[in-house]
Amino acid sequence: MATKWKSRALLLAWILLVTFGLSGILSALSQGSDYFKKDYFQTQGFAGQLNEFIDYLSIFELNYRTPEEMKKGITVSQEEIEEHRNRYGDLATQIADITGQYEEKILAAENVKNKELADIYITERDTKIEDIANNFKSDDHVRAKIVKEKEEKIDQYYRKLEDHRTQFANVRTGFIYYLKDNTTGEVFTNLAAANESEANQLMNSKNTLFIRSYPNAQYGYLRTTGRPYNFGYNEELLGNPLVREKAFEGKIAVPMVREKALEGGITVPNAAATTSMILSNYHDYQQKQQLFLIYTLSALLSLLLSFYIYKKTTMVKLAAIENWQAYYNRIPLDVSVGIFVFIGFITLIRLTYPYALYLHEYFYSFVVRSLVDVIVTAPFLALTLSQGKLILARVNDRTKLQAEWTNSLTHRVCCGIKGAFLIRSIGTQIIIILLLVFACGVGSIVVLMEPEMLLLYLPFLIVIGIPMAMLIFKRMGYFNRIVCYTNELTRGNLEPDLPVLGKSVLATLAHNINQLKQGVKSSQREQAKSERLKTELITNVSHDLRTPLTSIITYTELLKTPDLAEEDREAYIQIIDRKAKRLKVLIDDLFEASKMASGSIELTKEKVDLVQLLQQALAEHNEAISESTLQLRVTTPDKPLHALVDGQKLWRVFDNLIGNILKYSLENTRVYISMKNSNNKAVLIFKNVTKYELGENIDEMFERFKRGDTSRHTDGSGLGLAIAKSIVDLHQGNLDIEVDGDLFKITLTLNTL
Repeated sequence: MATKWKSRALLLAWILLVTFGLSGILSALSQGSDYFKKDYFQTQGFAGQLNEFIDYLSIFELNYRTPEEMKKGITVSQEEIEEHRNRYGDLATQIADITGQYEEKILAAENVKNKELADIYITERDTKIEDIANNFKSDDHVRAKIVKEKEEKIDQYYRKLEDHRTQFANVRTGFIYYLKDNTTGEVFTNLAAANESEANQLMNSKNTLFIRSYPNAQYGYLRTTGRPYNFGYNEELLGNPLVREKAFEGKIAVPMVREKALEGGITVPNAAATTSMILSNYHDYQQKQQLFLIYTLSALLSLLLSFYIYKKTTMVKLAAIENWQAYYNRIPLDVSVGIFVFIGFITLIRLTYPYALYLHEYFYSFVVRSLVDVIVTAPFLALTLSQGKLILARVNDRTKLQAEWTNSLTHRVCCGIKGAFLIRSIGTQIIIILLLVFACGVGSIVVLMEPEMLLLYLPFLIVIGIPMAMLIFKRMGYFNRIVCYTNELTRGNLEPDLPVLGKSVLATLAHNINQLKQGVKSSQREQAKSERLKTELITNVSHDLRTPLTSIITYTELLKTPDLAEEDREAYIQIIDRKAKRLKVLIDDLFEASKMASGSIELTKEKVDLVQLLQQALAEHNEAISESTLQLRVTTPDKPLHALVDGQKLWRVFDNLIGNILKYSLENTRVYISMKNSNNKAVLIFKNVTKYELGENIDEMFERFKRGDTSRHTDGSGLGLAIAKSIVDLHQGNLDIEVDGDLFKITLTLNTL
């Protein structure tokens, strides 16, 4: 426990030392330019006071001109005459304006039968019209009016200037001067000196704190032009320069206190008193300068001591901050950086501008105030350092830096803005609507504060505000209908399509929802069909496999019969052999169909003559064709028709198609098989008349175990067309079925070389 309290006390002391040290160093860097000067008279503050005094002196004494002198110097240019004459338009326009101003007044006076008032208005009107007419007749008439205006402005300026005379008197008490005009030899001074020699005796290094002589290498002569102070005088407007070019030589000085300003029996009647602001600032600067040096040196020692403690003592490592890392990481990174910058800025201000340097009267008050400054600033510095350590720990973990950025408030705002403008037209429309709503709101507030603005606000409200509100409510209603519609869809209620109104984004959304609903319906139909076909597949597979298997089992049991006749035994064995081969064919076809469906089969392509391949397939079935009652009509090209195919697999396609024709064609009918070359494609057509009535859905004929003989009395497996279509699809070809009554037509298309 004692070690824990010792660690906390040492940490607190270290924070206070660092705070005081940084405050002193930063203060020295930011304010040392003033306090490291030799004396007060080299500072910017005194330079400003001296310039202010010279400005006042130039206006009130060195270059002072009476109002009468200024008025004598007034000039009027022809441009000013023309501007005054045409200020309110040409002659006809000005006369019409004046007539219009008095017309209602005269009519109102005549209506109440007040002839005297009407005559007064008429006289005023005629006088003004006559004055305007004279403006356009005589330049002298206009010039006199302009001169009068400028004289009034000069009088206003001098009345304003007198308001500054008291300030000049206050500033003047801090300086003594003896200046002589180089041109006229006129002397200006506030000393009781008869000549320049006496003035030099009064203004020497023993009697003054500061002296500036004119001319000098840096400033030359004291000149009255180019001074910043003119107290609002508009030289361009009045056409009369207030300050004339003059050059003065002499001295301006800051005297010591009156008791020390008397030397050799010479009196200084207007010398500065001990209460002069210049002297007050001078003594204040000396005191502050001493305190500032003490403060800076003490801060430097404190900083060195804190550095030594940090290096030598492990109890100041701020290890306890790591316990807060997990909690601090919950704050978004950019928010924590913003808080760090804000608190760091406050800390920097307090460190750079300590309050103790500005409010003090005695040394002990300065020390107390310095301690208060350190105690107040130390928590800010501790918080800044702690946050800096926590932020560095987060940034250094680069594996989590991307996640930190993703969770930051800035990233979320950017994503939100990006999402708002994902469809640029929607984002633009929303921004425009928000701006218009804001404008309507501001306009309403303005009308409430200034009712006379209603006439300006009403057109905006009628033309933009009300239509915009109607549009917003219309779109809200449309949006609510879409939401309610989607809610019904989620419950499985497929209601009639949404109305698609216009070409807005909501209309596009309604159209897309309608399309999705149609997709859902189609998907449901396909799902139902898939379930039905799956059930039929299982039923058909079970039936087709069970039939030969049952025969095999039955005749196997019969073979076990004692004293079975040899001819019966031979018959049973043949039946078992035939049914076993039938079962093998079914299983082989099922296995091959499964391989086709899974896409695991590989093709061995080579250049094959399709005409020859078809003829070979027909030759394999030559005996069956001869025994049947069918009449085949085969048409093939005279020239070979080559294609890059797997001959063995494609022969299987031809074999299945020809086998189906032989199984399912109506007896004593013709079968047409043709092949031709069309646009680099081989087109094979198989046409026959079926003995069984086919269903309406022809596409299901390609399903596995789907047979035209629904009673399943024939020897087919129901996989022939499914296998054939899979093989053709692997060759990037097409296999299509057409049915016209009992006419069954298969069209096979393959790419040729």
